[in-house]
Amino acid sequence: MQTAISLPMTFPAPISAGSIDAYIQAVNRIPLLSSEDERALATRLRQSNDLEAAGKLVLSHLRLVVSVARGYLGYGLPHADLIQEGNIGLMKAVKRFDAERGVRLVSFAIHWIKAEMHEYILRNWRLVKVATTKAQRKLFFNLRSMKRGLAPLTADEIKHVAATLKVKPEEVVEMETRLAGRDVAFEADDNDDEATYAPAQYLAADPESEPSRVLEAEEDGNIGAAGLRSALAALDPRSRRIVEARWLKEKDGATLHDLAAEFKVSAERIRQLEVKAMEKMRKVLQSTGNTARRPSGVSRLMIFRLQTQATRSGSFSRERDSPKSASN
Repeated sequence: MQTAISLPMTFPAPISAGSIDAYIQAVNRIPLLSSEDERALATRLRQSNDLEAAGKLVLSHLRLVVSVARGYLGYGLPHADLIQEGNIGLMKAVKRFDAERGVRLVSFAIHWIKAEMHEYILRNWRLVKVATTKAQRKLFFNLRSMKRGLAPLTADEIKHVAATLKVKPEEVVEMETRLAGRDVAFEADDNDDEATYAPAQYLAADPESEPSRVLEAEEDGNIGAAGLRSALAALDPRSRRIVEARWLKEKDGATLHDLAAEFKVSAERIRQLEVKAMEKMRKVLQSTGNTARRPSGVSRLMIFRLQTQATRSGSFSRERDSPKSASN
C-alpha cells in the first residue's frame, strides 16, 4: 500500500518586479521529500509517466535551484533569470532520474541545474560569446576565483592555473584577455566624449584598417611567402642563385653578364636557365594555389610577375653561346 504524499501542486507565483523574495519564501515553505517518498514518486513517473509525481519532485527541489543560483550572482545577471534557467535544468533532471541507481535526486539534479545556468551566463554575459570550447568554459568559470588580485597573471601563475585546470597556458592568457575586455559599440552616441574613437570612425577613415582586410592581407602574405619558398626549393642551386640575384634583391640586381661571369657561361645561357627556372616556379605556385580553397592574392601576383618576367627574359636579344657555354 503506497503512502499518500501531500505536497502543494501550486504556489503563489511572483507577478511583480520586486517579488523574487516572495518566490523564495514560497519555495522554502515546500517540504522536502524523504528518500522513500522520492523513490516512490520517481517510480510512478518512470512506469506510468505520472505528471503529478513529476510535479511533486520538481516542487520539492526548487529551493535547491535558488541556492545554486546565489552562487552565480557575481556575473551581474538577474537572480530571477538564473533561477528560471535552473528550474529548466531541474525539470530535465527529473525526466531522466532513475531512483534504482541508488542516488538521491538532489545529487543527480545539481549537474543539470548548473549546466543550464552556465549556458545562460555564457549567452548573456557579453554581446559576443566569450567561451565556446570545453577549455574556455572551464577557464571562464574558474579563472577569476583563482586570481589573487586585479593585476594580470604572472608567468608562474599562468602555469599554475593551466596545470590545475588541465588546459594550455596560451588558453589561460587568451581567456584573461577576454575577461578583461569590454563590449564596444560600433557607433558611439552623439553625447559620448569618446565618439572619435568608435570603430566606425577610424574604420571609415582608413578602409585598409578594417579587420577582415587586415587578416586577409596577413593570410595572403603568409601563403605567398610559403609558396615562394616552395618554388625556390624546387630549383637546382644554380637556377636558384640566378633567380635570387636577378629578381629577389631590392636593389642592384645582377645582370645577365654579371652571372655569366660568375658561372663562366654566356649571357644567353643564363637567360635560358632563367626562363626555365621562372616556368618551373610558376608551375609550383599554380599547383600550390590549386590545393587551397582559392589562390591567395599574393600567389596570383607572383604567378603574374613570373609570367611577365619570363616573357621579358625571352624577348632579350640573344647572344651566341661562347665556347664555355657549349662546354657547360
